[in-house]
Amino acid sequence: MGSTERADGAVRDTALLRDALAIGAAAGVIGLSFGAIAVAGGLPLWAPVLMSLVVFAGGSQFLAVAFVAASPVAAVLGGILVNARHLPFGLAVGGSVGDTLGARLLGSHLLIDESTAFALAQRDPARSRRAFWAVGIAIFLTWNIGTVAGALLGGAVGDPAVYGLDAAFPAGLLALLMASLKDRPTRYAALAGAAIAVLTTPLLPAGLPVLVALAGVGAALLVPTPRPRTAAAADPERETV
Repeated sequence: MGSTERADGAVRDTALLRDALAIGAAAGVIGLSFGAIAVAGGLPLWAPVLMSLVVFAGGSQFLAVAFVAASPVAAVLGGILVNARHLPFGLAVGGSVGDTLGARLLGSHLLIDESTAFALAQRDPARSRRAFWAVGIAIFLTWNIGTVAGALLGGAVGDPAVYGLDAAFPAGLLALLMASLKDRPTRYAALAGAAIAVLTTPLLPAGLPVLVALAGVGAALLVPTPRPRTAAAADPERETV
C-alpha cells in the first residue's frame, strides 16, 4: 500500500470516527430523555439503567415504558415485535460483525439501525467492519451514560423533540443512504419503503413502520434491470459476421 493510499485511509477513518461520535452524542441526548421519562413514569431508578444495558433498543424501550404500567405482557410482546426488524439487519451485515463466535455474540447486541446503516454504507469489507463497531460502541456508551444521567436528573430533562434533537438520527441515516441510491431498483425500493413508513407511522407503534417498510424491497423486484447494450445494438448499421 502506497503512502497516498495510507493517507486516504487515515482521512476516511478520521471522518468515520467523527461521524460515530456525532451520532453517539445524539443518542446520548435521547438516552437522557428515556431515563427521565422512565423514572417519571414510576419505574425505579435501576430499571431503565438495566434496560439500556441489556435491551439496548431505543424504540422498544420507550414502548415498554409506555405499556409496562398497563400490561407487562403487552410491553414484552410489543418489544419483540418492534425488534423483529433486526433479523434482516443481521442478515445484511453478518459479514461485517466478525468471524468468531464471541464477536458475533457481542456484535448482535450492537446491531441497531445506525450501526447497520454505517456498515452498509462502506464498500470495503474492512471499513464496513470498522464502521459497524465504531458506531455500535459509541452509541452503546453514550446511550447508557445518557440513561443514567436522565434517571438521576428526572423531571429536569425535557423532551428532545422540543429542541429538534430527535431529527438527528433520521438526518444522519438519510445522509448515509443517499450515496447508495445509484441504480433504479434501489431508488424504487427506497422510495416505496419511505412512503410505507411515513404512511404507517401515525398508525403503528415506534419501530414497526421500519419493519413494514421492508415491503418496499418488493418494488425493486418489479423494476426490470436494463440489459447492457451490445455493439450491434448500439450501431444497427454495423454488419455482423
